[in-house]
Amino acid sequence: MANKDRNKTILLELGKLPENNQCADCSAPDPDWASYKLGVFVCLNCSGVHRNLSNISRVKSIRLDFWDDELVKFMKANGNATGRAIYEKAVPAFYYRPQQEDCAVLREQWIRAKYERMEFTGETKYPPLAYTTGFYEGMLWKKGKEKGQFQRRKFVLSEKEFTLAYFNKEDPSKGPKALISIKDVNVTFQPEKIGHAHGLQITYQKDSHTRSIFVYHESGEEIVNWFNAIRAARFAYLKTAYPTGSDKELRTRITRNYLKEGYMEKTGPMDAEELGVVFLGTETNGYSVSECIPKRTRGNRWRCGVTVDTPDRQFVFMCEQEREQREWVEALREVISKPMQPQDYTSKSHVTSIHTTGDS
Repeated sequence: MANKDRNKTILLELGKLPENNQCADCSAPDPDWASYKLGVFVCLNCSGVHRNLSNISRVKSIRLDFWDDELVKFMKANGNATGRAIYEKAVPAFYYRPQQEDCAVLREQWIRAKYERMEFTGETKYPPLAYTTGFYEGMLWKKGKEKGQFQRRKFVLSEKEFTLAYFNKEDPSKGPKALISIKDVNVTFQPEKIGHAHGLQITYQKDSHTRSIFVYHESGEEIVNWFNAIRAARFAYLKTAYPTGSDKELRTRITRNYLKEGYMEKTGPMDAEELGVVFLGTETNGYSVSECIPKRTRGNRWRCGVTVDTPDRQFVFMCEQEREQREWVEALREVISKPMQPQDYTSKSHVTSIHTTGDS
């Protein structure tokens, strides 16, 4: 007969091992749950997804639930390292591995891709996984610029051409509404901002300004496929732009989540030129950030100023509240304190910067 206290102690000790002390799916620390069919330790949030995969995974709390001897023996024989060796054997370099702070659809589809669809076991897939083919097309709901309503639009992604196109009409013979270079694209999930759990923001450069497209798809699998297909195209572009860069180095440049997002009023010296992007370098290269309001500025609707000094000129942004001012200064200082690679200064279009955005 199983000894409840003994088995609980064994499981807790197993969970403290270096290979098990982070969630197998999102890397959250100190997971309190485990799948006794897969043999992996997971956090509370990810355990909820596992519950929806009852034919594949079954979860218990390692603190609160009863575990019999056979299940404990199975957990001892497996663990997160063994799980990764099986279910993450061949994750493409461009594929986004969600972390605990990422949105629910990313985490759910990552878990389903690993255990339900078995996408990363290294076995040849036929037909091949859609996001790995270099070409992706389909319909997405796109937010309109005028009335803000979502309308179905056709999108076409070409890794060969390094372009993302979308069409106002379903008939592609009329040509795309926009043809976007993959070189200038960033894509990130923004469910709260877009008002849909599968909301995706696609940002790109146009005429020295930053534009954003807001889209979603009813299917979580489909929208995450789009996200990773765009990442695949971005990764292919980076491999050509930086041929000596390692996969590890290039992965950090594929797409970026926003460190801080919100509204600031753009001001500046009287002769300031309106720009869509302000490139941010490092402190050692003459960049600095401070809470300050220079005397000669235009636009003083808000009172809490943030000054960004670059080697070439000074930029002034105004925040509505002191709290927002502090948050922006902290975020910007975090950026300029990090070292950059020499090539970052010669390719400023997709490195850390302040963007002023508009919808497309």
